[in-house]
Amino acid sequence: MTFSSAVLQILTGLASASALFLVGSGLSLIFGVTRIVNFAHGSFYMLGLYAAVSLVNAFGGSSLGYWGGILVAALLVAVLGAVIEMLVLRRLYAAPELYQLLATFALVLVIRDAALWAWGPEDLLGPKAPGMKGALDVLDKPFPSYDLFSIFVGPVVLGLLWLLLTRTRWGLLVRAATQDREMVGALGVNQQWLFTSVFALGTFLAALGGALQMPHEPANLNLDLALIGEAFVVVVVGGMGSVFGAFVAAILIAMVKAFCIGAGSIDVFGTPFPLSKLTLVAEFVVMALVLVWRPWGLFGKPQGVVRGGSEIDQPLRPLPLMWKRIGLVALALLLLVPLLQSSAPYVVVLMIDLLIAVLFAASLHFVMGPAGMHSFGHAAYFGLGAYGAALCLVGLKLPMELALIAAPLLAALGALLFGWFCVRLSGVYLAMLTLAFAQIVWSIIYQWDTVTGGSNGLVGIWPAGWLSSKPAYYYVTLLFVVAGCGLLARTLHAPLGLALRAGRDSPVRANAIGIDLPRLQWVAFVIAGTLAGLAGSLFAFAKGTISPETLAVGKSVDGLVMVLLGGVQTLSGPWVGAALFTWLQDTIARQTDYWRALLGVIMLALVLVFPLGIAGGLRRMFLKEPA
Repeated sequence: MTFSSAVLQILTGLASASALFLVGSGLSLIFGVTRIVNFAHGSFYMLGLYAAVSLVNAFGGSSLGYWGGILVAALLVAVLGAVIEMLVLRRLYAAPELYQLLATFALVLVIRDAALWAWGPEDLLGPKAPGMKGALDVLDKPFPSYDLFSIFVGPVVLGLLWLLLTRTRWGLLVRAATQDREMVGALGVNQQWLFTSVFALGTFLAALGGALQMPHEPANLNLDLALIGEAFVVVVVGGMGSVFGAFVAAILIAMVKAFCIGAGSIDVFGTPFPLSKLTLVAEFVVMALVLVWRPWGLFGKPQGVVRGGSEIDQPLRPLPLMWKRIGLVALALLLLVPLLQSSAPYVVVLMIDLLIAVLFAASLHFVMGPAGMHSFGHAAYFGLGAYGAALCLVGLKLPMELALIAAPLLAALGALLFGWFCVRLSGVYLAMLTLAFAQIVWSIIYQWDTVTGGSNGLVGIWPAGWLSSKPAYYYVTLLFVVAGCGLLARTLHAPLGLALRAGRDSPVRANAIGIDLPRLQWVAFVIAGTLAGLAGSLFAFAKGTISPETLAVGKSVDGLVMVLLGGVQTLSGPWVGAALFTWLQDTIARQTDYWRALLGVIMLALVLVFPLGIAGGLRRMFLKEPA
């Protein structure tokens, strides 16, 4: 790389860093004060871009119309954010943090379909900035003039935020709430309006970041989840709640990605490896390295173990005899499902998907509930199991029965490796490290064409002849799912499960009585990963084909939604949540084009009615005892 090319890559990275910083700083402010892990932050970025394109086209092509449209778009989205905070999120501040996350994901679904209704499915191109349509010569190479403008946006916004947070009473309250929001409330500060103002400011920054990207990219419906991953990386690498940390992290990540694009290739065991392939996962590699070295981010502070509230601390209790009988009746009904094959064959297919989802959700609940480890990347082990089954069958030519059983071993190896690093962290930092490892695995599978089929995936993954009929495969799936869920339930009542709960609820006391908590959590991580891999193996043979979407971020989010819908506090929570989510997703998707919005509204309603999850709420209601 020549000197002039290196300079251009640096300038390009600085221009990209400004957009990342705007989104990351808003997310950092919101989390620092409200403690909400806001999945909907990327949706506000998307809305800012859509609104800017519409308003600028309506206002005309003048400088006043262009910049006025951008500012008005960001302000309108900020008002929307404040309304959402007051109507929805304000009702959930007393709920466990994970249920706040579920509510923000439901908002993602609603906002995406609202954008689909308002602007349609096609990408929208906005006009170029007046007076910045050309390029400047930098060391005899052209550099877009708008990118040069973008370089200065980040430092200017950082300076304005510094003045706001250090030179105003409101900023003093924000910094105090970041340190101890309960004490701020005890001093008589109106927390509700403080939270609303912070949420509105964070939303404004996200929308402004989206609006300013109008000359760079079209507005489209995939921007929300595509951007939220990068925003989380910026916040976590910089340190949760640190605006300056978000600025440094945005520059670091943007620079790494810029140099990956222009660095050419390196030799790996005599084979050229293009570094441009790392751009899909560069930010997650950076985050993993930073968290392994400094678990609380570059400018963050160590955090204690995040706990889900007093309800989760209640001891596990055996179900009453009546509920055990209900469970046996439900199992008997499941055994009768194949009788519907002749009259309603799709029901059997749906029930196979539902059972696989139950096992996947139960394995995630095992590390989230009793072990207290929040995972945003559990789909990695589901995908490793699916690809392990496919490679054993297609690549190694193993019998289908052996491939089905051997495939989870690949997931177990992945959990063994990643878990060693993850169990040393807690809270959001642990969750983001699991996401980083999941994205690294996804990137390898997505780009390893010769082995995994790359983006096309693998086909021809069918069961053996005696399992070719759906009823036969249904019974095999039911057998493995019941055995897997039974193993997890038995483990939770065994010494391992009790020790995990003790370490989650009081790590200091657990350490004092000799419990090796990291080792036990590592064991739990491997158990959960293995059973998630079994679910992935069953999925591969049920569908006959797999693709990288099997272990994408969306699959991990689906698992989180299933567990939280059912309830973290009960053993049956993930079973109920997985069954309900899978059924709702399938049923609603066939009824309307706006199924995401309807599903999101249902999820919001369930969160508001059952803040402990459906199973947790029903248990409290009917058994009159803690879940």
